[in-house]
Order: sequence, then structure tokens, then C-alpha cells
Amino acid sequence: MKRGKPPRESITFGEVEVAAGERKSIYLDVARLYTHTSLDMVVEVIHSKREGPVLLVSAAIHGDELNGVEICRQLLKHKALNRIRGTLVIVPVVNIFGFIHRSRYLPDRRDMNRSFPGSAKGSVGGRFAYQFRTQILSQCTHVIDLHTGAVHRSNLPQIRANMDNPVAAQMSLSFGAPVVIDSKTRDGSLRECADKQGVPVILYEAGEALRFDAASIKGGVRGILNVMRSLEMLPTPRLAKNTVQPVIARASYWLRAEIDGICMFIARLGQRVAVGDVLALISSPFSTDEYPVISRTAGIIIGRNNIPLVNEGDALFHIAKFTTVVKAEKTIETFHSEIEEDY
Repeated sequence: MKRGKPPRESITFGEVEVAAGERKSIYLDVARLYTHTSLDMVVEVIHSKREGPVLLVSAAIHGDELNGVEICRQLLKHKALNRIRGTLVIVPVVNIFGFIHRSRYLPDRRDMNRSFPGSAKGSVGGRFAYQFRTQILSQCTHVIDLHTGAVHRSNLPQIRANMDNPVAAQMSLSFGAPVVIDSKTRDGSLRECADKQGVPVILYEAGEALRFDAASIKGGVRGILNVMRSLEMLPTPRLAKNTVQPVIARASYWLRAEIDGICMFIARLGQRVAVGDVLALISSPFSTDEYPVISRTAGIIIGRNNIPLVNEGDALFHIAKFTTVVKAEKTIETFHSEIEEDY
């Protein structure tokens, strides 16, 4: 008599065990305020009976970056997850303190994404990072971290990853965002911490802090499902659509204001620009004189300041440089067309 495969082992987060075939919501007590108020991190776990990768999807490590929270919510109710292989771990709000206070930061004004690997006896940020690393990241084989631009800054949907890592490169290209930025890790970041542990990470940037952007959210949900299919966590649909073939930028820079004043933005997010193009006009509120903001290179605008009051040195446009700018522009147009069709 033939014996079947032994059942898949359970997975544990904190002190909560999730058996194969179970779906659970777990509340991890990661830190406390001086009022003894508990700061919990909610972890949603779908642990399939079938072996496969353990994919972590995290959002709001900066508490005011909301698109990722909605991406996680929509992903959790997606019917495709009924056919999952492996394990999906979703943390919709990593920085619960910042989320409550509509702030990027923690109580001590620290950036959690500069607090890794963290410390069990450190600051609130250090404790959050330590608990996240030891209780959650240590269990996972792949990571997708969701972000937006900062307050008053919008980002074109894009992936940032270390393209020298072949697994991260595969995840980046399969996601289906129009632009991939070859980006090295920063000290104290989740990406650096995961990279040192041998866990490939890609970062999805789209939209603006404290704002929902429907296209960015839709693109994020689609992208995560695309990565799951690439990792063989989900079956490929029989009538699969042609997904966006992203273009890779290996260099980008911020074009900054050279004078103070009121900025009238002309160029839009995702626009192709050439050397010498006028992207904005800066003027004094007390004068009719206008100073043009001129592009130094050809490229695509992947990030833009949205507030018209600027000081000298303020970042205005984030411009990515590509081998073929026209191809990059067409890829962005295809991405937006596919998102609109999905609606």
C-alpha cells in the first residue's frame, strides 16, 4: 500500500501556530507607549497544504503611506487566493503608531525603515524592527514591500530592487510595473536587512502619502498576483493577458529648484522629457518675472513635487534615464491602458 506525502508542517508567528490549510489573523504585541497602550502588528496568514514559497507582503512601514494598506485589503479578498500554493503573509500596517497619527514616523521621530535590524531593548522603532525581523521576516522566503511618495510628492508606479540579485530581478520584471529602478539598499532599511538574510525583496512605489490613487492600487494588486504566478504560488490563467514588459532605469536624479518662489508645474508624472525642455516656471509672488526649470537630460518623470511653494534646493522632478526613452514612454502608456481596461 502506497503512503501519501506527509502533511505540510505548521508555521508559527509569535506564539500562534498556523496549521497547513488554515487562514488566521494574528496580533503581535511588539511595543508599548508610556501610557501602557499596546502597539499591535496584525499579521494575516494563509498557509496552504501544498509546499511552496513563503511570500511576505508588507505595507505602511511609513505610517502615512496608505495605498499599500488598500492593496493588502483588496488582495486578501481576492478569489485567486483559494488556489494558493505555499504561504502568503500579509502585514497591512507595519507602523501602526504612524498610521494612527497620519505620520511617516514613530514617537521619537525615527524612520522605521532606517531602524533595522532593530533591538529587543532599543527605542520604539528599534523594537518594532526587531520584532518584525525575528517574528515575521525570519519565516519568509520572498518579500514585496509597498510604498508611496512622501507628503506632497507623487511617484509613478515603479519597482525598486537590486537587479544584481537574480531572484529579485525575476520578481521585478514579472510584477508588471512600467518602470524598474536598479536601486541599491540603504543602511538600516528592510531591504538591506532582508538582503543580508538572503531574502530577495522588491519595493513597489506608487502614488502619494495620505492619498489613495486607484490606478496605483489596482496596479499593486495585479503586480503581486503576477509575482505569485511567477513563483508558482498561483496557476497561470489559461487566457493570460500580455503583461507590461517594464523598462529598467539604471540611473535617476532629482531636478531641484535653483531659486525660491511659487512654482507653476508644466510637466506631468510619466511624461517623456528631452534636454532643454521647460518643466516648470518659478516666480516671485511680488513680481512678474519667471524663471524656467529646464531638464538637463532626456528621460521620464517618475516622481514629482505637488506643492507650488518652493525654496531653493527643493526637489521638483525625479527623472529616470533610459537607453530608449520612447520605449519607456510606450510602456507607461500600456500600463495605464491595461489598468483602465481592468476597471
